Amino acid sequence: MAESPNKNGGKPRSGDKITLVVDDTRFSNIEVDAIRAHPNTMLGRMFTSTLETNFTRPNERGEYEVADGISANCFRAILEYYKSGTVRCPPSVSVQELREACDYLLIPFDAATVKCQNLRGLLHELSNEGAREQFGEFLEDLILPILVGSAHRGDREAHIVVLMEDDVVDWDDEYPPPMGEECSQVIYSTQMYRFFKYIENRDVAKQVLKERGLKKIRLGIEGYPTHKEKIKKRPGGRPEVIYNYVQRPFLHMSWEKEEARSRHVDFQCVKISKSITNLAAAAADTPIDPHIADQLDQGNVVHPQPVGRNDQPGPPEAEPEGQAPP
Repeated sequence: MAESPNKNGGKPRSGDKITLVVDDTRFSNIEVDAIRAHPNTMLGRMFTSTLETNFTRPNERGEYEVADGISANCFRAILEYYKSGTVRCPPSVSVQELREACDYLLIPFDAATVKCQNLRGLLHELSNEGAREQFGEFLEDLILPILVGSAHRGDREAHIVVLMEDDVVDWDDEYPPPMGEECSQVIYSTQMYRFFKYIENRDVAKQVLKERGLKKIRLGIEGYPTHKEKIKKRPGGRPEVIYNYVQRPFLHMSWEKEEARSRHVDFQCVKISKSITNLAAAAADTPIDPHIADQLDQGNVVHPQPVGRNDQPGPPEAEPEGQAPP
């Protein structure tokens, strides 16, 4: 069937062929029925006949401008999905670009759909998707209960160390190890420990935490004390405890809204008089010079210069009555 121009703004009929414009490139003779066969994709939703409102309208030439921001080469590869059910990544398109285009057009991005010569790039994108799903489970099942417990205690941040399930922590009650984080807590999960071994997984986890609204996010590997090895006596009798440390992943995050204000203390500047020792009385004394007050409001510290006897002296003091000058 010949291509239908469809300039009246109506929806294409079954059997029609349409023209799509992507990146100033025209893709002609596209069967609308092939697009409608995948109603869960963006193009399938745009041209499906079940929508009550027609938000897909052609231009003055009867063409449909779609997929803004996607390159023509990438869109040409994605069109193959509506013919064969697979997408072959061309050499001129990176796997990441293809992945972003598939996400935008709601095309499934998996090993059954995407065929790529660059296996490393394909597996990297698949690992990123798997890491998001896996960390989402860790967040809901293991991390969130700890954050809620910290919030119930009034804390607004948490430092979590991930230990393996067979790690044994045996601290000496008399000589506990020095800990850098006061709010450090522990999760025993060998699966999460293995997950955080990879830098890419930590990057994905950090992005997920940012999307969930948390701040001051730090993820890495640090030493965690497990048991006491020995005690050394320092000069003067002070003992030095040596602990065994293992390298384990950690997460640090905060949900404090106004951390800058909570660490700021405002001080009120009052005029000090030599004859008044009470600060309340000094504050209620005569107002200071308006010019100095403006500088104080602007945060400038004013240091009055003392005037000595050799500087510009004021008028001579009056002599007491009844006494002759020396």
